[in-house]
Amino acid sequence: MSKPDLTDRAEGCLLGLACGDALGGAVEFETREDVARSFPDGVREITGGGPHRLECGEITDDTHMAIAIARACDADGIDLDRVVANFLTWYRSGPKDIGNATRRALALLDKGMPWTEAAERLQRDSTIGTAGNGTVMRCAPVAIRFRSDRARMVRASIDTARITHADPRATWGAVALNQAIVHLLDGGSVGDVLDAAVDRVEERRVFEAIRRVPTLTYDALRSGGYVLDRLATSFWCVLNRPSMEEAIVTAVTLGDDADTTGAVTGALAGAAWGAEALPERWLAVLQVREEAGALARSLLAWDGADRERRPLPD
Repeated sequence: MSKPDLTDRAEGCLLGLACGDALGGAVEFETREDVARSFPDGVREITGGGPHRLECGEITDDTHMAIAIARACDADGIDLDRVVANFLTWYRSGPKDIGNATRRALALLDKGMPWTEAAERLQRDSTIGTAGNGTVMRCAPVAIRFRSDRARMVRASIDTARITHADPRATWGAVALNQAIVHLLDGGSVGDVLDAAVDRVEERRVFEAIRRVPTLTYDALRSGGYVLDRLATSFWCVLNRPSMEEAIVTAVTLGDDADTTGAVTGALAGAAWGAEALPERWLAVLQVREEAGALARSLLAWDGADRERRPLPD
């Protein structure tokens, strides 16, 4: 297979996210032991079903919220009020799957609380914690849209995260993941992805969790709802598996929050290997195949237009 070009990697990022999400939805909340008994060769087919009774190729909250962010981008950047409006439209539709912290934040937003305040209130008052997976599962469109402007990418990663999750592990976790995606979109090697992820990350706990990835074993991987476990596990899968399919299958077969582990791993793997590396049998049933690919191309084009408009330094 030839080396993927930038467009293929951008499409791979969003399509990989969606495929990992759809693949993992069938085994969400199952233990890795139960998954291994049911799928001794790994979860390899997108079938639907699972706790949310998904249709074949149907996505969950991970991809729905990523698409909501992508739809709020344009040639001028990203409209955060539109992100909120898109989130609320989805929330009001009665989605099959939505995380606890995200649900509580969107409920406050639905009552009219400004997006700059809702997650901060939950951070102060919540007993469930707000360092969950809800930011890293959806942040990949920001990496594609602001690939060539790190300052805007960091700001947009934090802002889109703090709509529902104000914990710095969740906001800077999104930054770290998007920095890794940008590195891979630009043709950077998988072997250097951890260095790219933690570059200038200001939250120590995010930095340390990612730096520990090379010391982890398969048995030490965690696939629950904690954002730092999600990052570590997804980076491990991409670093320790030889292909996009194997990375995503490994992530999903860990069970627990399998759709999100699959989505985050798929975004990284797609940016590394490109859309052409995704199994056609997955893409053939993926319900958002056309939209995800089109959004990736638009995000990339808008980033290019930004770069052309940017004044040259003195």
